[in-house]
Amino acid sequence: MRTAKICLAGAAAAAMVGFLAAPASAAPTDTTTVTFEVLVGTLDIDAPATANLGSGAPGGIITGQLGTVTVTDSRGAANASWVATVTASVFQTGGGSPPETVLPEEIAYWSGPAVGTPPTTGDGTFTAGQPTAGDAALLSSVTPLTAFTHSGGTGGNSANWNPSLIVNVPLDSIAGTYTGTVTHSVA
Repeated sequence: MRTAKICLAGAAAAAMVGFLAAPASAAPTDTTTVTFEVLVGTLDIDAPATANLGSGAPGGIITGQLGTVTVTDSRGAANASWVATVTASVFQTGGGSPPETVLPEEIAYWSGPAVGTPPTTGDGTFTAGQPTAGDAALLSSVTPLTAFTHSGGTGGNSANWNPSLIVNVPLDSIAGTYTGTVTHSVA
């Protein structure tokens, strides 16, 4: 009988070890908290390095496009508004002493509408500063002219336009190649 008690005690102990060693039962669902960070980007403008508008006679008009100007906004802002502006330097030729000049105020700028595929990205409102040639406005070396704007919207966006310059060549201009700079800025 003593052997039976030992066997029963041993069986009970083995059952307890088996019960205590059983795996925990899994819950039917569980959650994981996940985080990530959207980095603050930049607001950039990119314009062609050079442009040749062609030629014309004194007292005439020279018209040509600069090439595509692009604003890219990757700031990830809650209000992704920006304003692109343009100014110009004095244009001058190497002939004569002092050099002959054409003032920015004798050159009109028109942005035209957004162009490209796609012309704009992101939400908000994109507005051309001078949507048609009839809206062309004179440049200045001091006062920036609005070229394009974006208002509202959130996150990233971009716009492309191909502005034109209309040079009113002064009647007293001398022959030569005139060089100056057109500067686009965005803020």
